[in-house]
Amino acid sequence: MKKIYHLKTCDTCKRILKQVNLDGFEIQEIKNTPVNKEQLDEMYAFTKSYEALFNKRARLYKEQGLKDKNLSEDDYKDLILSEYTFLKRPVAIVDNEIFVGNSKKTIEELVAKTA
Repeated sequence: MKKIYHLKTCDTCKRILKQVNLDGFEIQEIKNTPVNKEQLDEMYAFTKSYEALFNKRARLYKEQGLKDKNLSEDDYKDLILSEYTFLKRPVAIVDNEIFVGNSKKTIEELVAKTA
């Protein structure tokens, strides 16, 4: 399986997608086609953590005062399902590996995996 979840208006996602060999990838734009429960559960199976999939840089995270709350795994799951901006992006699933976020190390590993 090869799949990438991204946001087309995100400059960082655009830059990263240009670096990745996208042959054979299913690409899902999360604003127009939000992640559903089954897809999120699939991501969770790799990470074992909804918090690892959660974007703490999202504008709404600060606006809603979530950084001052003690959120549970269920809270993170519900928030991601309720608002696309809460999914850390991009998320790429390549065979039996997941790559979450845009850290330099993560992107280097993703590019190497798809070369």
